[in-house]
Amino acid sequence: MYFDIMLPLIVGLVLAVIVFLYSKFEAKLKSLFEEREFRIRDAVFLVIIMGIMVTVLAIVTQFIPSQAILILFLAAYSFILFLFTYTAVEKWYLALLPSISFVILYFFFWDVHFPLFLNIFAILFAVSISIYIGSLFSWTTVLVFAGLIAIMDIIQVFGTKHMGEAASIFITLKLPVLLRVPTFPFQGTILLGLGDIFLGGLLAIQTMRKYGKQAGYLSSLSIGIAFFIFEIMIFHFEELSRIFPATLVVICGWLLSLGFYHVFKREWT
Repeated sequence: MYFDIMLPLIVGLVLAVIVFLYSKFEAKLKSLFEEREFRIRDAVFLVIIMGIMVTVLAIVTQFIPSQAILILFLAAYSFILFLFTYTAVEKWYLALLPSISFVILYFFFWDVHFPLFLNIFAILFAVSISIYIGSLFSWTTVLVFAGLIAIMDIIQVFGTKHMGEAASIFITLKLPVLLRVPTFPFQGTILLGLGDIFLGGLLAIQTMRKYGKQAGYLSSLSIGIAFFIFEIMIFHFEELSRIFPATLVVICGWLLSLGFYHVFKREWT
């Protein structure tokens, strides 16, 4: 039987790190945003914007030079890295270091065929954005967001096929919007979009806020297990081996963790 432990392990560990770091910075982030939270319409609007961005990116590259898209994304990444680091250290000159390092590494040391820096900064970006806006969601809004983003993902993957076109652009520009992971022991490479890790991070954070840290870590583990099972399927069924809306895998893993939590919660309390 063909299987892979690398991607499930990375996904589970990254989500566990998100839960751990959010628990450390939760009070500071709530103070920063003055206890504000997204409403349902805000979650709906966010999904619409994300869907539009994927479509626009897939279309405008036919008319706009790739360098313009590159500059836009590099600026956005650098700004988010600065914001997250500044929240942690509260010293602007230290907060600049990750952003400066990212730009220098991108232009002088980047290599998409050996994507060490690609994966490092993709993970940093996913962790940063998940933690930074995690406190803006509530249990209700994250449920609405998860359902809608899964629908949007399915439409953009199987309907418009814009998700695949956008992924190809990111790969060409070597932007850290995808994890590119070698599979083991199965020989190959698999790609995972950061939107899937972002969704997993939000679900794990809200699970921790509602049920406690153990439930948050259980969500991280369960989502990793869901990817392990899903990869076994794609290794044995060629029709699944191309592009697939991985938000469905994330949600299935998260629902599995809720089931386990409610079955065993008496032993944890």
